[in-house]
Amino acid sequence: MKEPPGPKGHFLWGSGIAAIETPLALYTSAWKEFGDCVKLTSIPGYYWYLFTHPTAVEHVLQTHQQNFRKPDVFNRPMSLLVGKGLVVSEGALWMRQRRLAQPAFHKTRLSLLAQSMVDATVEHINNWEKLNTESVIDIADEMGALTLDIVGKALFSTDLHDYSERVGTTLRIALEHVNYRMGHAFSLPEWVPTKRNRQFLKAKAELDSVVMEIISKRRQSGIDENDLLSALLRATDGESGESMSNELLRDEVITLMLAGHDTTAAALTWTWYLLSLNPDKEAILLDELKSALGGRMPSVEDLPNLPYTRMVIEESLRLYPPAWGIIREAKEDEEIGGYIVRKGRPITLVQYITHKHPEFWEEPHAFMPERFEKDKVAQRPKFAYFPFGGGQRACIGKEFSLMEATLALAAIAQKLKFIPLPNQNIDPDPTFTLRPRYGIKAHVLKRNN
Repeated sequence: MKEPPGPKGHFLWGSGIAAIETPLALYTSAWKEFGDCVKLTSIPGYYWYLFTHPTAVEHVLQTHQQNFRKPDVFNRPMSLLVGKGLVVSEGALWMRQRRLAQPAFHKTRLSLLAQSMVDATVEHINNWEKLNTESVIDIADEMGALTLDIVGKALFSTDLHDYSERVGTTLRIALEHVNYRMGHAFSLPEWVPTKRNRQFLKAKAELDSVVMEIISKRRQSGIDENDLLSALLRATDGESGESMSNELLRDEVITLMLAGHDTTAAALTWTWYLLSLNPDKEAILLDELKSALGGRMPSVEDLPNLPYTRMVIEESLRLYPPAWGIIREAKEDEEIGGYIVRKGRPITLVQYITHKHPEFWEEPHAFMPERFEKDKVAQRPKFAYFPFGGGQRACIGKEFSLMEATLALAAIAQKLKFIPLPNQNIDPDPTFTLRPRYGIKAHVLKRNN
C-alpha cells in the first residue's frame, strides 16, 4: 500500500502553520489539488491525513470505528475544559458515562423540554420587538444569549440571566484556549502563569463555580424538575449500580452546555444569514409556518408539521457545520481508500468539505433546503452529511440541538426578520466552533412592518 499524495509545504514546517492559522483554506486547497485522500506534513517526522470521501468517513466513524480513537492532541486540550466528559473519555469510562446519560436524551424525555425552549425564545422575541428599526444588533451575540437561556431552562430549570455574562464570556475564553492548545502542542503548561494561562484558569474556575453551584442546589432540594440535570442525577449504572459523582456530573453538564449553547447558537446565526440571502427560500419557510401555526408559538406536537423548517436548519448545518472537523487516529496500521494510514497518526475528517463534495451535492454552495426531502436523502451516501459525527461516538445531544434550533427558528421567523447591514466581512472562523469571525451586524424588523 502507498501513502496518499499531498502538498510539500514549507521545507521546515510543511503545512503546520497553515493548519493552525487557516485550516479551512488549507484543507480545501489540498482536497482540490490532491483529491479525497491527502497526506499533510508539519515539522520533520510529523504528518497527518485528510479524508473527505463519505466512504472513508464511514470507515473511520462506523464500519471500523473500533480501530480508531480520539487522539491525545484533541483529548488533552479538550479535557482542560470538560474533564472526563463524554466528548473525551475513552473505553470503559466512556461506555459507563454513555449508559448513564443516554436515558436523559430519550425522545419522550426531550419532548418535555420543548415548552421551556419556546418560553425562553418568546422572552427574547419580546425584547427584540422593543427595538426601533435603526437599532443594530449582532446576530451571533443574540443567538448566543438565546441558546444560553434555553440551555438554562432545559438542562437546569434555571434562569441563567444572572449567569449569562459569566458563562458566555468564560466559555468563549475557555474554548479559544483549548483551540490554541490543539494547535500549539509545545506551549507552556497551564501552571506556568502566562497571561493566556491565567485568563483560561480564571475562566475555567468561574465556569466550574457556576455549574457546581447549580448542581449543589439541586442535590439539596431533591426536587425532580423534569430537566436533563434531574435525569443525570437519578441515573444509575445497570451493571455497577453507581451514579455520577459531582465531578463527572460537572464534566457532563459543561459538555452539554457546549452542545446546547455554543454550537446551536452558531447554527442559528448562519441560518438567519442564509435566509437573508435567499428570500425565495424564506418565503417558503414563512408559508409553512403560517399554514402550520397560524401565528401562534410552536410546540413539540407541531414538529412533524414543520418539515421545511427542519430542512432549513439541516441545510444551514451542511453549509456551515458548527463542528466543522473531526479528528481520530488509527490504533494500528490501517488501509483507507487504498492508502496506508500509519498507527498513531492523526486523521482529519472535514464536514465543511464533505458537505460540499460535488460528487454528492448538486450546486454545492447554493442554499437549497429541498436537498433534505426524504427521497433525496435516501439517494445520498449516509456520510455525505455528518454534522453530528457518526457511529457510537455520534453527538448524544443531536436531537436536543435540532429540536432547539427548529423551535427557535419557527418562533422567531413568524415575528421578526433580521436584515444584515451591507458591506460586512462575513468570514467563517474555525476557532473550535465555526462562527462568523466578526459577528453579523443587523437591523431587526417586525414582520407586520
